[in-house]
Amino acid sequence: MKILFLVGHPAHVHLFKNLIRILLEKGHKIKIVAIEKEITLRLLDIYSFNYHTIGSSNDNMLAKLVGLFRKNYNLFKIAKGFSPDITISTGSPYLAQISKILNIPHIAFGDTEIAKISTRLMLPFTRAVCTPSCFFINLGPKQVRYEGYHELAYLHPNYFVPDPSVLDLLNCKDEKFFLLRISSLNASHDIGARGFSFNSDDQMLVFLETLEKYGRVFLTSERELDSRFEKYLIKIPIEKIHDLLYYATIYIGDGATMASEAGVLGTPWVYISNTRRGYLEDQELNYGLGYTFSDVIKATEKINELLNKNDLKREWNAKRKKLLNEKIDVTKFMVDFIENFYQNNQKSALSK
Repeated sequence: MKILFLVGHPAHVHLFKNLIRILLEKGHKIKIVAIEKEITLRLLDIYSFNYHTIGSSNDNMLAKLVGLFRKNYNLFKIAKGFSPDITISTGSPYLAQISKILNIPHIAFGDTEIAKISTRLMLPFTRAVCTPSCFFINLGPKQVRYEGYHELAYLHPNYFVPDPSVLDLLNCKDEKFFLLRISSLNASHDIGARGFSFNSDDQMLVFLETLEKYGRVFLTSERELDSRFEKYLIKIPIEKIHDLLYYATIYIGDGATMASEAGVLGTPWVYISNTRRGYLEDQELNYGLGYTFSDVIKATEKINELLNKNDLKREWNAKRKKLLNEKIDVTKFMVDFIENFYQNNQKSALSK
């Protein structure tokens, strides 16, 4: 079987990396097409994947529209030349539409309800859309629900074992520390989204200095910050971020994926955003792993409450254990789904 993957974000690399490795081990032929965004290409290089780029991500909507034609043209040429049996993305309108033109089945693995525009442009040209069971939008007969989250494709214990050496890199062994993330919120589905923001950098600095009273503060940011924040910025290999997240006392930020990663790893999360995600609501309401707030003041109150808990990490590890008992190995699900889909598609073609 020949499979073409499109990755347009660092999270997509993590989602598909174990799937791609297993499919390659099974003898399938894989081609990865990538859009340059943040550290996407660096991750592909770190994991030793061969790939082709079709363009870069743009911050403003006009540039996105102009870039759309270039990406579609490049993607069309690659897909036509490779002639895959199946194409796979997280819900890319580019890949879905090109696949339809070339009469190739497209499978989407999506989890972002607020990506409404992309979903509308993708869905008519897609054969199947696999989403977590907690996805709160009904996408119709093409939707296949499973008991898990994207993050369980790479942070499930079957694939991830935390490396404590990351603590030595930051000299924070046996210390409380906080991991904070500031997102750029410039994706097409982020229009109208408000996250981890303050009226000024001065206010944000006060917030970080307040946290420092309880432990070390490590910051990762998609947007540029002035020199006063330099001492907080993480300086570790990018592939070590999940190890650090595992050992963090609390995760705080407007990165929804990292919040879900924290929950899956048993780290309390405080997600600050005016948008909703089904997978975060599932973790919050059914497992008590984290909390969502639309403003920093209420989030700060919850952080203080968590810090007053005894054995916080032990309590969250018990919650994580419950989650892992009730959720599936998502990579295994994807492997089985893709191979069964291909076999059924082949049978249908032969019967015609």
